[in-house]
Amino acid sequence: MNISDTIKYIGVNDHELDLFEGQYIVPNGMAYNSYVILDDKIAVMDSVDANFFDEWMSKLKEAIGTRKPDYLIVQHMEPDHSANIANFIKEFPEAKIVASAMAFTIMKNFFGTDFPENKMVVGENAKLSLGKHELTFVTAPMVHWPEVIVTYDSFDKVLFSADGFGKFGALDVEDDDGWACEARRYYFGIVGKYGIQVQALLKKVANLEIKTICPLHGPVLNENLKYYLDIYNTWSSYGVEAEGVMIAYTSVYGNTKKAAEILAQKLVDKGCPKVALNDLARGDMAEVVEDAFKYGKVVFATTTYNTEIFPFMRVFIDTLVEHNFQNRTVALIENGSWAPTAAKAMKAKLEKCKNLTFANTSITIKSALTEDNVQQLDALAEELK
Repeated sequence: MNISDTIKYIGVNDHELDLFEGQYIVPNGMAYNSYVILDDKIAVMDSVDANFFDEWMSKLKEAIGTRKPDYLIVQHMEPDHSANIANFIKEFPEAKIVASAMAFTIMKNFFGTDFPENKMVVGENAKLSLGKHELTFVTAPMVHWPEVIVTYDSFDKVLFSADGFGKFGALDVEDDDGWACEARRYYFGIVGKYGIQVQALLKKVANLEIKTICPLHGPVLNENLKYYLDIYNTWSSYGVEAEGVMIAYTSVYGNTKKAAEILAQKLVDKGCPKVALNDLARGDMAEVVEDAFKYGKVVFATTTYNTEIFPFMRVFIDTLVEHNFQNRTVALIENGSWAPTAAKAMKAKLEKCKNLTFANTSITIKSALTEDNVQQLDALAEELK
């Protein structure tokens, strides 16, 4: 893949990985992107996962021919991008490693050395000329590690965006759901906690003329860039991407599930543009988190369990709080056979979040649904539609 006449793609696809970062299901695999810029001097943009050194090095050598790279630019020290730094230096001992000061600290943690003979520290707005290509480095701390930099090439108008604009999925697999679905799950699972930092980065690059975005995961973006920038702005500001209601529920004997399903149908009947119904015990938790950040209204329905809330709901709410869930309307449905306390426990957790509006209608089910509960569900649907 050619990004331009002088920028080549040398990344790899991983179809062996089952869980990215040990927790995110990746049925379509994962791409570890790396690029090489060919100019008077040669710069390699990041390496790849440790399992793919031979393939990566073969692609690099094919791209550069008899020449040798002058620089390895390390934008992010997570091992899926940095694992082959030491191997690269063994192959090209005269090359410089270009990275932030924090990156070299983390490098020493991983490799036992910060490669002092090869070390080139760069900070905010530092520049590196390769010839025609002049690179400018922009610091991006906590997007989503503290050492991150992104790189702008003023010649081809390319933004090398590190993990920004990343997406789950290998590049040789057709994604029928389009870019946003797996990019959203990736963003809110991995980067979503750091919305303030992403906003800061977006402001830094706002005045750059960008024709291509080259992330470390997912496809190269070179069309309709306003869409990608706008959606990242929405995600990182915790705005509402789509009108609709997400219902997340847990159910032991089916009664809370029935309430969630009745509410979903009533919402549809009342013209709600989208209803996403999620069983927390059986769905992919990362996808449910994605839905919670996608829609503006979220319903939490669960059973009382050990005077608290059912474990899957507890994990779900804790994950939302951890990822800075905010700016939403939320509603609570609880079930309890003798002492329902789930709504109180859920509200106590959610009150840690910013700018949540609690629905006026709160529903308590005592074991099985009553006619009064059905009327309450109708009132809640009317409030949320």
